[in-house]
Amino acid sequence: MLKEQNYDRELYNEDLAPTTENQRTWTTYHYVALWLGMSICIPTFMLASGLIAGGMSWKQAIFTIFLGNVIVLIPMILNGHPGTKYGINFPVFARLAFGVKGANIPAIMRAIVACGWFGIQTWIGGEALNAFISEVVPGWKGFSLGIWISFIVFWILNMWIVLKGMEMVKRFESFSAPILIIASLALLAWAIFAAKGLGNLLSQPSKFKTFGEFFKFFIPSLTGVIGFWATLSLNIPDFTRFAKDQKSQAVGQAIGLPLSMTFFSFIGVVVASASAVVYGQAIWDPVTLISKFNNPIVALVSAFVVSIVTLTTNIAANVVSPAYDFTNLFPKILNFKKGAIVTGIIGIIIMPWKLLSDYSTYIFSWLNGYAAFLGPIAGILIVDYYLIRNTNIDVSELFRLNGRYSYSNGYNSRAIIALVIGILVGIIGRVIPQLKTLYDYAWFVGFFISGIIYYILMVGEKKIEEINMSKEDAYAKAGETY
Repeated sequence: MLKEQNYDRELYNEDLAPTTENQRTWTTYHYVALWLGMSICIPTFMLASGLIAGGMSWKQAIFTIFLGNVIVLIPMILNGHPGTKYGINFPVFARLAFGVKGANIPAIMRAIVACGWFGIQTWIGGEALNAFISEVVPGWKGFSLGIWISFIVFWILNMWIVLKGMEMVKRFESFSAPILIIASLALLAWAIFAAKGLGNLLSQPSKFKTFGEFFKFFIPSLTGVIGFWATLSLNIPDFTRFAKDQKSQAVGQAIGLPLSMTFFSFIGVVVASASAVVYGQAIWDPVTLISKFNNPIVALVSAFVVSIVTLTTNIAANVVSPAYDFTNLFPKILNFKKGAIVTGIIGIIIMPWKLLSDYSTYIFSWLNGYAAFLGPIAGILIVDYYLIRNTNIDVSELFRLNGRYSYSNGYNSRAIIALVIGILVGIIGRVIPQLKTLYDYAWFVGFFISGIIYYILMVGEKKIEEINMSKEDAYAKAGETY
């Protein structure tokens, strides 16, 4: 814990404090399990199936998803490093580049996206729970308020688990991982059996006749895939701060993220293709697929598994981060648990059922839209930590209003300028058709433009040598945090 004389109450509470050695219990398995729990989820299924519905062949869809996840793995591991090295979470890490008060800007941007995701996942989980109850309670299907009651019950279940704390999150993810693998393989087996083999499933050609047609759809799709985990690439320190060492978080993520996403995406592609063979149309909503099962036992088990799958992702990916982010905004008033409740409330207000209206809204409006905002943040954080600071941080100064990272009244204007420019360049293609390519590449455009501008502004203001701490100084300061 930080010594009392080293922090200001407006920037500190126990949930924001660096983790202690005793809290660092996460091993490689825990990070693999974390990514299995987050990746094997209904939105992953929807993403893969949505690409098929958009015209891709299964090979094109799987390649797009694999490539996107390999790309996003890079900032995931890079931003995970400070969490493990210094035991700090995302909003505290953001103070380094944006200032001790300015960090609230990227933190709230990330939190709002998480609230949207929380709402989406909770709605999906509510649908699954509603399907489960419909198989158990006769007449429930005809009850008009059934879906809304299921939605609220599932919301409460999410809140209950998160309010038990991060240790409960770790246990729940670790326990669920094997169940998710078994359930995924069972779903794959159903698809193969129902369609009488893989031949029928994987023989469906791409709808794109030329490379140009494919590429036009591929680029925004790739940006959407990257946007899928662009959120976690920012707040991954929220989890890596509990790692035993850097190897645990880096290897665990390298194994867990791309492999599990590609694995379950393949299952999504096969199941969507199977549904086209069996039911005459590609069904990209698993809950809709469950409703078509004639066997009540299969439908019952499927609905139960979908509920568990949604819980594992929702809790880890969509509640932990905004809970910390809202806590960072009002440390005196909010803590992790209260921040989680705020997340849950906003997740309802955001009306997630509208975001899931069709695959184009889901992939191109939702995923691409927020990727344009989060790419610039990732660029600034990585450039600051690796190129400006050389990974050396004075942790105690992150909790001081008038310290090294206060800049001007707590805000680093250079980071804010770089952020705004990166966002504007990315989203301008949304309103100017001739510049649509910029929007299609929004995450990449924002990442590199904001990162480069931030580096130029920081070096122009001061020499890097003056900004940087020596390694010896950094290690001495880091020792004060425990």
